[in-house]
Amino acid sequence: MNEMSPHTRWSRVGRAAATPLIWATFALGTLGSATLGLGSLALGGFALATSAQAADSSASSSSTAPPGSGPSESAPDPRVRVTTNMGSFVVELFEDRAPLTVETFRRFVSEGQYTHTLIHRVIANFVIQGGGHDATAPDYKLKPVRLVTLPGITGIPNESGNGLQNKRGTVGLARALKPHSGNCQFYINLVDNPELDPLPTRWGYAVFGQVIQGMDVVDRIGVTPTGSNCPDEHGAKGPPCEFKSDWPLKPVVIESIEELPAGAVLQSSPTAPAPTSTTPPVLAPK
Repeated sequence: MNEMSPHTRWSRVGRAAATPLIWATFALGTLGSATLGLGSLALGGFALATSAQAADSSASSSSTAPPGSGPSESAPDPRVRVTTNMGSFVVELFEDRAPLTVETFRRFVSEGQYTHTLIHRVIANFVIQGGGHDATAPDYKLKPVRLVTLPGITGIPNESGNGLQNKRGTVGLARALKPHSGNCQFYINLVDNPELDPLPTRWGYAVFGQVIQGMDVVDRIGVTPTGSNCPDEHGAKGPPCEFKSDWPLKPVVIESIEELPAGAVLQSSPTAPAPTSTTPPVLAPK
């Protein structure tokens, strides 16, 4: 799989002002790399926009709005509903902050890329991850991914410098060692994970969405019993031994992801409180 390696356990490790700034990172080059692994994900990123730039942009837009047009005339952020065999939740996509990631994610949604895939990694008090493996037993193979890339990179350009932080309930793009290698797999933060944010010397994990309804479902998935998917000690055949741990013992299946109509009204639901963790804040790689 080109966007993440499942052999290494994760280690715990912000909104671009405009798309041209994102592409400018490739001219600047990578400042550094530190491997900690979401699967075996690498870290890093450039701060492409400051809050001051965002504020200036917002102020400029407001100043050009016609009188009486209201506080905002911009289109609402797109939303998708993720339906699993453990319940459903809704994700709002930050199209202005992560335009390349969101555009690709929405295309995957419209093409059915995520239908009948697995949440294949669950780490309590850290993250859940999925969207890449077919849920058909016993092999749980990776689904083919159709992705147009730039020369020299294998996936979606890394947008971790967009000013969005890996807070509880945010959705990010999983990837492999190289910073621009993410494609279809995504993760959801179960707690605040600042170690996944970029620093001036390394890339980070790009946040592109936020769970706005159904976080209780995500939390239930986050405490699913996990283990290994390797054959048992008696040599029984099973799926490829890719996951030494963090594999849900009872499959958690993404039945579908569908984009909601613009302006769709969501039923209100209480916000689930953040879980209290008694585990060390950092998970060392295995």
